[in-house]
Amino acid sequence: MGTDLRGTLLYRKTLGCLMAGLIGDAIGTDTEGMEYIRIERQFGWIDDFETDGTDDTIMKDLLAEALIETDGFARLDDWARVWVRHRDVFVGDKRGKFFVGVPHVMTKMADLGVTPRMAAFGTPRSTSSGMCISPVGIVNACNPEQAARQAYNIASLIHMHEAGVVHDGAAAMAAAVAEAMKPDATVDSVVEASLDAVLPVSGRETLDRMRGMLEVARATGEFFRFREEVYRRRADFFHPTTDGHSTEIIPESIGLFQLAGGDTEKTIVYAANFGRNTDTIASVAGAIAGALQGVDAIRQDWVDKVRRVAAVDQDELAEHLATCALRRLERQEQAAQALSEVLA
Repeated sequence: MGTDLRGTLLYRKTLGCLMAGLIGDAIGTDTEGMEYIRIERQFGWIDDFETDGTDDTIMKDLLAEALIETDGFARLDDWARVWVRHRDVFVGDKRGKFFVGVPHVMTKMADLGVTPRMAAFGTPRSTSSGMCISPVGIVNACNPEQAARQAYNIASLIHMHEAGVVHDGAAAMAAAVAEAMKPDATVDSVVEASLDAVLPVSGRETLDRMRGMLEVARATGEFFRFREEVYRRRADFFHPTTDGHSTEIIPESIGLFQLAGGDTEKTIVYAANFGRNTDTIASVAGAIAGALQGVDAIRQDWVDKVRRVAAVDQDELAEHLATCALRRLERQEQAAQALSEVLA
């Protein structure tokens, strides 16, 4: 290709997405599972990190590996192959961070020979795919519709049938990142792309909560008022049994991204202090903001810290994923050329 990718906007946006997602995961780690009143009492205000994140980042790195191996065309079987190859990470020092259904899916495939298509049978709803799907948005840069279609397939490794509503959150997240990669993307265009990505009938539960959360963000216009109003309306926005449900986390992430005006630092810090599943909300929202603003908009001390603590080199990962985006484009151009020839 002959392109110095590290000098391109594509690379800077890709690295911004990866780093902001990891930073969000790390900053939200200490407050995970807490409601905001407890966060205020115990921490005051969270605005920095020391760790390299949780399962959100591990799962994202595994998905990135599958995408890189397939020039960006990974499907659920490809992601499954990477899971089995790295099965040790599911029982490592962060095993307690994984949603309980994820190691079970891996074990079914690795030890029982269950096919990836069937391994998710019975897995309860969560946001285990939506929280790590941002690399799909990257390899489908500037094509949110295509990102959403791929996300729907990949998310089926973890959830299926009655838990399929989780796929809507993954599609919304992937499409938001893909739209944010455009050079002229705006906060509004990113939000609209995320809404458009969700199936209008089957995904109604997710869509209604996303729209409701965005309405609260527009009406309050300020973080503390937004947070108080969402908690006041907890019956409308919070899942009754878990704070890790996709239909709660994806709307919260999109709402906080809009509330912060797409500013990367504000988006991440707001999410970390919002409460509930803070590591995932901050990782999801941070990845979208990072893709929109690029790595240059992230505090240099945060960037330096990621380079020290990250288990996977995010600079190198960004270059590989950006290369995948270009290879997908080449394949599309070849298909367009073939179509023009058969129409001649």
